[in-house]
Amino acid sequence: MKFINAGYNNMVSAEKIVALVGFDSAPAKRLVQDSKDSGHAVDCTGGKKTRTVIIMNSGHVILSSLETEKLAARIAGEDEE
Repeated sequence: MKFINAGYNNMVSAEKIVALVGFDSAPAKRLVQDSKDSGHAVDCTGGKKTRTVIIMNSGHVILSSLETEKLAARIAGEDEE
């Protein structure tokens, strides 16, 4: 099982990620709000601005302060930390 760092040493299983979505759009913000209301949101931002929404196959939504491109590179194994 491969884990990636979603920011501030919070690890996420790479095999369970369905999508990486930028936080700029209104649908992404609605998804995050709905997830917070239902208790399925996990905040890994460390108090910083949310830049990426990670959608998991379990229905959970993970908030990350890292750029979408940086997370995609970590999943692909191009950015080792």
